[in-house]
Amino acid sequence: MESLLHRASLLKADGRKLWLFARDPLRFSEGLAPSPLAEASVAAPHMRYHPLEGEWVIYAAHRQNRPLTTEAAPDAVVNPLAPSADPSRPTELPEGNWEVAVFENRFPSLTPGASPPNAAPGAIVAPACGKCEVVVFGQAATVSLGRLGDDRVALILEVLAERTRALADDGALYVLPFENRGAEMGVTLGHPHGQIYAYRFMPRRQALQT
Repeated sequence: MESLLHRASLLKADGRKLWLFARDPLRFSEGLAPSPLAEASVAAPHMRYHPLEGEWVIYAAHRQNRPLTTEAAPDAVVNPLAPSADPSRPTELPEGNWEVAVFENRFPSLTPGASPPNAAPGAIVAPACGKCEVVVFGQAATVSLGRLGDDRVALILEVLAERTRALADDGALYVLPFENRGAEMGVTLGHPHGQIYAYRFMPRRQALQT
């Protein structure tokens, strides 16, 4: 029997999409979904061909400006993955009974409308085309993926499967859901979450495994 999954799609003021998921019927504030900033971010990632590895490497300098809330800097900014409770300090997510949330990354390494980059001396470059989404495992900022119950983990897997199908239908040739955890891995947000990268090309290492 197919598991019960309630979902809702919302639009942020900066143009990004947000999806909410839960086992029970969803209840949340109607209207635009919250966003830390109303204006759209400027993302200009690009790829450079690595002649020794024989594959493309993504460069996304704008990601250096993303917010930082880790154990090393817990009070640097408001947690952007917590539900918004103060309209004067909006986060990425609304209050409500959602269990899992997905939204388009404000600091993506891949963008659907990536422009051709300026050629660097001696480098072969190309637009970094694709999509990047953030997957928030729950509203609690201190409950890691490994401490979640079986039903929540099953819900997360269902959400990942649904987003993978949607991104593939939208033209992605390879979809990579993953979780990085800890500042040692480059994570800047302590709130438990994962990401989804949807490539418009097949990465070389994955192509060799097919």
